[in-house]
Amino acid sequence: MSIILDHVDYVYGGDTTLAVHALKDVNLVIPDGQFIGLIGHTGSGKSTLVQHLNGLIKPTGGSIYFNGEDIHAEGYDKKKLRSKVGLVFQYPEHQLFEIDVFKDVCFGPKNLGLSQKEAELRAYAALKQVGLQDEYFYQSPFDLSGGQKRRVAIAGVLAMKPDVLVLDEPTAGLDPRGRDEILDQVAKLKEETGITVILVSHSMEDVAKYVERIIVMNQGSVMYDDAPKEVFKHVKELEAVGLAAPQVTYIMQALRKNGMQVATDATTIGEAAREILRALRE
Repeated sequence: MSIILDHVDYVYGGDTTLAVHALKDVNLVIPDGQFIGLIGHTGSGKSTLVQHLNGLIKPTGGSIYFNGEDIHAEGYDKKKLRSKVGLVFQYPEHQLFEIDVFKDVCFGPKNLGLSQKEAELRAYAALKQVGLQDEYFYQSPFDLSGGQKRRVAIAGVLAMKPDVLVLDEPTAGLDPRGRDEILDQVAKLKEETGITVILVSHSMEDVAKYVERIIVMNQGSVMYDDAPKEVFKHVKELEAVGLAAPQVTYIMQALRKNGMQVATDATTIGEAAREILRALRE
């Protein structure tokens, strides 16, 4: 299974004088099982792009295919698509509405036509997958912390057993511990199930630590699409469009500049530590 974007364009307000060309000739192939980071400054087209993946937005031009089928062809089942390509919005409040957490997570499976028992089994399994404790199951989702709300929103999507999980800034506003807990759970889920994960993030540290492929958006176009180490070699180009490399990359560059013979392409703390120890031993 895969998602293909073929020459996709999107224009907001195309019939007005305030038209904004949000996506410009985007061509991407998203195969099964990848952990992908999608980065770009505000207004680069990230959120617009991910809303195309499950048909929330229809492209102005070009086509989008899921498992070889055009998702905007006449008669295509969008409801089924949205059960297979699950999108978790940046603000979990936009997805939570039931009187308690358990009912909220049951909503998606029930909407697929599953029985009450099957919906409840899926909801329980999904809440366990995101690490939410049983004591919160029957509380109002609006009484939870920001991190807990995000777990519930992710569980609500997981309960539909999607093939693709799209997370739009899932750690925005969380403290470092909360951010790591959420992303560690997602990484564990990815490892256990083989699900495709697309992580939209402003944190270079997060994408460097977790993903295997980075897509960089700039002014509606794909600027880079490569492995993290390759993308973060373009530090000056990234800085020119309002982005950066992970902090550890800058530290390695500073060490090299001050005479330590280290490679400067480390993107995670673990990689940097191993490289510094190697240099000290030599």
